[in-house]
Amino acid sequence: MNDFIAARSQMAISLGFHIIYSCIGMVMPLFMAVSHYKWIRTGDAVYKNVTQAWSKGVAIFFATGAVSGTILSFELGLLWPKFMEHAGPIFGMPFSLEGVAFFIEAIALGFFLYGWNRFNKWFHWFTGVIVGISGIASGILVVSANSWMNNPAGFDYVNGQYLNIDPIKAMFNGSWFSEALHMTLAAFSATGFAVAGIHALMIARQRNIRFHTQAFKIAIIFGAVAAILQPFSGDISAKNAAKNQPAKLAAMEAYYHTQSYSPLVIGGIPDTLNKKVKYGIEIPGLLSFLVNDNFKEPVKGLDTIPDQDEPPVMVTHLAFELMIAIGSAMMLLGIIYFIALWKKRSWLNKNWFLNLFILATPFGFIAVEAGWTVTEVGRQPWIIQGIMRTSAAVTPMPGIHYSFYLFTAIYFTLSIAVIFLLSRQIKMVPELYDVK
Repeated sequence: MNDFIAARSQMAISLGFHIIYSCIGMVMPLFMAVSHYKWIRTGDAVYKNVTQAWSKGVAIFFATGAVSGTILSFELGLLWPKFMEHAGPIFGMPFSLEGVAFFIEAIALGFFLYGWNRFNKWFHWFTGVIVGISGIASGILVVSANSWMNNPAGFDYVNGQYLNIDPIKAMFNGSWFSEALHMTLAAFSATGFAVAGIHALMIARQRNIRFHTQAFKIAIIFGAVAAILQPFSGDISAKNAAKNQPAKLAAMEAYYHTQSYSPLVIGGIPDTLNKKVKYGIEIPGLLSFLVNDNFKEPVKGLDTIPDQDEPPVMVTHLAFELMIAIGSAMMLLGIIYFIALWKKRSWLNKNWFLNLFILATPFGFIAVEAGWTVTEVGRQPWIIQGIMRTSAAVTPMPGIHYSFYLFTAIYFTLSIAVIFLLSRQIKMVPELYDVK
């Protein structure tokens, strides 16, 4: 493994693990706050028990997210020193603000965890809300920094120099809103379906049914609403990519030849040698309509992109198709849930209904990983779109592959610890939080 591949692989492993921790850390505190609110309003002890059980999961993911996020901050300087040298002064503001949000979240979480029976009940609830708001703000700020890499703004690039830097324009670049919206909805849908799937499994096993039923309902409502809204945010993101990153959009769609009535390809395997897609289903004009709001206007294909600037089409397209397939399935499940809630309440206790959500437990996070692959691989060969190539930003330090092995081991160890702790917590629920 050469040092360039090692550096990219290490960053991919680190981001792949951290994005799961951060999504859960963004969303679970709000689930917790909703359950806490329902306990205060109704006095039903089951909601208090759900809140206390979830708060332990929030604490676990906060700790692991802090560790993995700290590792990532070191990796940026260690693996990509040239990138940080030039980009740090421009897009450093969202990272700085993310640090502030993190500290607020940590303080509020401390108040919440140790505030039971010590604070006014509404102040105690409010600290949990602050945990959730801070977590979402942290995620949006980090995505803002990533969106700058996809759509750099807030500076003039003259003769290799970065001049007239405006950190506000850099933070609120042309892609930040679409990326932040898409990522936030992805976090809610992925976490909602994962949490709901675990509780559905416990219901199917006849374990502490009332506890898990209320928990399932809170989680799946968030997850289903986000999954149903996600295609609309995806449309916004795709239009933004067509405008600012046409090579990425063309790679996502494996769209090789610019033409009127540009077709949308469903599925298929790109044949990069012959510049075509095998086994895909083409719908003439649909890509033109989705991008340009009419069926005739051509969309830029890969034939307009210089060969040296072309993203890895195979990986980008397959990851994109996987994300779309899973997202569509989750949207359908969300619709099925609301049909059951409003018209077919008898479905809610059926095994086939619970099994659908048990099966979907990992779907959201698979889609998140696929979407993140599209975002990062689809931007290649650029680390800053159109400005700096990834190969020019990598560390010159030899032997970087050793750190790849070390950090990979750390992340797998963290994940094993998280799985063990969560499994133990789930098994302890009937013992600690049973409500007859």
